[in-house]
Amino acid sequence: MQYSVLGSSAVKVSRVCLGSMTWGCQNNQLDADAQLDYALAQGVNFIDTAEMYAVPPTAQTYGATERIIGNWLSRNRTKRSDIVLATKMAGPGLAHVRAGADMTPQALVQAVDASLQRLQTDYIDLYQLHWPNRVSPHFGKHPVGRIGFSDVDAAEQTEQMLGLLQALDSCVNAGKIRFCGLSNETPWGISQYLQLSKQHNVPRMVSIQNEFSLLHSKDWPYLIEQCVHENVAYLPWSPLAGGALTGKYLGGRRPTGTRWSMLQRNGLFRDTPQSNQAIAAFIELAAAHSVAPAQLALAWVNQVDGVTSTIIGATSMAQLQQNIGAFSQPLTAAISEDLAQFLRQYPAPF
Repeated sequence: MQYSVLGSSAVKVSRVCLGSMTWGCQNNQLDADAQLDYALAQGVNFIDTAEMYAVPPTAQTYGATERIIGNWLSRNRTKRSDIVLATKMAGPGLAHVRAGADMTPQALVQAVDASLQRLQTDYIDLYQLHWPNRVSPHFGKHPVGRIGFSDVDAAEQTEQMLGLLQALDSCVNAGKIRFCGLSNETPWGISQYLQLSKQHNVPRMVSIQNEFSLLHSKDWPYLIEQCVHENVAYLPWSPLAGGALTGKYLGGRRPTGTRWSMLQRNGLFRDTPQSNQAIAAFIELAAAHSVAPAQLALAWVNQVDGVTSTIIGATSMAQLQQNIGAFSQPLTAAISEDLAQFLRQYPAPF
C-alpha cells in the first residue's frame, strides 16, 4: 500500500480510502466487520463515513453507518490509533436531518457530539462539511445553466462559512476533531475558507471530497490545480460512477440489490444515452487490454496528478478485493494513450 500526506495536516493516509455508505442498507454489521478487517490487513488506514449514511438516505438509516463503525471500534479499541477516521456533517435539504435546515455553528457542534457518540470514539480525525449551504454544481447539477450564481449573496455565504469555521475551531480546541475538510465544494468555496482561516486564525481546510471519474472529470484541471498549489488533499468519490463503469447497468439492466435498483434521492442522473455510449466503449477498451473495468477505472483515478486518496466502496468482499488490487497496477503507456483518446471522445457524458 502506498501513502500520501493529507494536505497540510502532515497525516499520512493510504491511497485507498474505504468508503462505507452501503453499511446499514446494502451491507450489515458482519459485512462491515469483514471489510474493515480485510482493508486494514492490506494497509488501508483511511476510513470515510458520514452522519447521513447509509445511502440512499432515509430517516430509518440515518446514522446507521456511524453506529456500525462504532460497534466495530468498541471491539477493536487497540486499532483506533491505526486509522484515520473521517466523517461528515450533512448540509441542508434532507427533511429528516435537522428539518432540512442550513448548517449553523450550534448545529455543527451538536452534530460532532452525535457522531462521536455513534462512532464510540473520543475524537474524529477529519471532520468534513458534506455539501455547502448554498446550492452547488454537484449531484447532477453541473450542466451549464442548471443553477445560477448571480443571485447568491456572497457576503452572507462567507459569513456563514466563518461561523462554521469558528464552531470547528471550538471542536478542535476541545479535542473532538483533529482536522477539517470540505466536500462537494467549488474553487470559490475553497478560496473563501482558506482566506477566512488566514484572517481569523481558525482551522484550515486540509481536504476536499468531490465526485471524480472517467465519466465525470470536471474538476480537472481547475479545481485540482488549486488543491495542488494550496496544499489541499483531493479525495475523489464515486470513482466508478456509482458502479456504472463496471458495465453492470448497460442495456437497462438493474441487478437485484445494486444501487441503481433502489430509489435515488437525485435520480439516476448518471444514466444518459451519452454515458451509456461511453461506458460501452470503456468496457471494450478494458477488454482489449485484458483488464477488469473496475480496476482500470480506479487505476486511472489513482494516477491523476493531484489525487491524494480515492474513496472506494464495495457491497461484496470480492468487489473489495478487486478494488484494492487496482491500486497496485500501474497503467501501461498503451493503456494511458487509449484512455486519453477515450476522454477526448467522451469528455462529459453526464
